[in-house]
Amino acid sequence: MITALDHVQLAASPGSEEILRAFYAGALGVSEVPKPPVLAARGGCWFATGAVQLHIGAEADFRPARKAHPGLRVSGIEAYAERLESRGAVVVWDGDLPGHRRFHTDDPFGNRLEFLEPVDAA
Repeated sequence: MITALDHVQLAASPGSEEILRAFYAGALGVSEVPKPPVLAARGGCWFATGAVQLHIGAEADFRPARKAHPGLRVSGIEAYAERLESRGAVVVWDGDLPGHRRFHTDDPFGNRLEFLEPVDAA
């Protein structure tokens, strides 16, 4: 039986760790977590906040995930969108999911990311 989602894996170009750190730790505000040495030798970075983990691996023949994406639940979605925009990210709001406010953006390598916050029904 599946008990939890452990992490989401995305990819980026080899040698892109500093750009990944600037976006994921800097703009998104998630913490980098150390990779085990045998995996660190492969490149990429791992990030986490609470129980949410994002692993970005280095891929020689990299192509961004434009449709597939992690859906990241946030609180204070307006402020979060402003934070990303102030750091140069393009935020695209989407009102098509009932009961939620949400937007999409791309990481510096073109991987699609979705951010959503449930709307209080009261």
